[in-house]
Amino acid sequence: MIKIGFFSKLSQVPVKTLRYYDQIGLLKPISIDTFTGYRYYSINQLSRLNRILALKDLGLSLEQIDHLLKEDLPVEELRGMLRIKEIEIREKMQQEEEKLARVAARLKQIEQENKMSDYDVVVKKVDDIQIASVRDLIPSYPAQGQLWGELESTLAEKKIKSIAPCFTLYHSDEPEIDAEVCEPVAEKEMPDAETRVKIRELPGIEVAALIHRGPYATLSTAYEALVKWIEENGYQIAGSPYREIYLKPPAEEGDQQDHETLTEIQFPVKKV
Repeated sequence: MIKIGFFSKLSQVPVKTLRYYDQIGLLKPISIDTFTGYRYYSINQLSRLNRILALKDLGLSLEQIDHLLKEDLPVEELRGMLRIKEIEIREKMQQEEEKLARVAARLKQIEQENKMSDYDVVVKKVDDIQIASVRDLIPSYPAQGQLWGELESTLAEKKIKSIAPCFTLYHSDEPEIDAEVCEPVAEKEMPDAETRVKIRELPGIEVAALIHRGPYATLSTAYEALVKWIEENGYQIAGSPYREIYLKPPAEEGDQQDHETLTEIQFPVKKV
């Protein structure tokens, strides 16, 4: 028998760790002196400790290792646990590779422009949301004002209140702009079916998004930055519609030049 200190030196495992393994029943000493409390180990226990360290190096938890070390564990269960760990590691590697690609793209942008980008793009999942909306073809983007007027007047008449920032869904672009102006609402249905305003559930999606601070008249620069980011970071636009969310509308309604306006642009995306 050897004391815990010498066993620690032989195995290069800290005494504190050996005590913890004893505490959780993973590697118990063969004897504990009842008077001094010293833990004693056998040289033969080094093989079990080495297996613990090897399995830990594979990324398995101590609880999983304890389960694996049971003598009656079927080999299929061992194989299954290791396959699951293999999948987890591959997923983490893919996430890190994607992160590395984003870092490389940001470095390239800084080298080209010699400054940080005005826009920061994030990929996120937006949840399902209940909306009241009006959809129609419009000749130009500012022309959606008439749709907003129709939507807001109908909601005011029906005493339906918005519960989040309003937004526009663009189902198609110029020359025929298919626009749907939307207000998030709590109601499940419109009281009067004769109005063009409809209430429906907008499904959640994964989006690439950025926030534009500045006039609506300069939104095209934000769209260019977002599309460029999508192309350079391993994503592609996944159909339509895309969204303009009006986080902070102009101080004066219809003002296309208010520099304090905040607009979030969201494109549905998927990995290439």
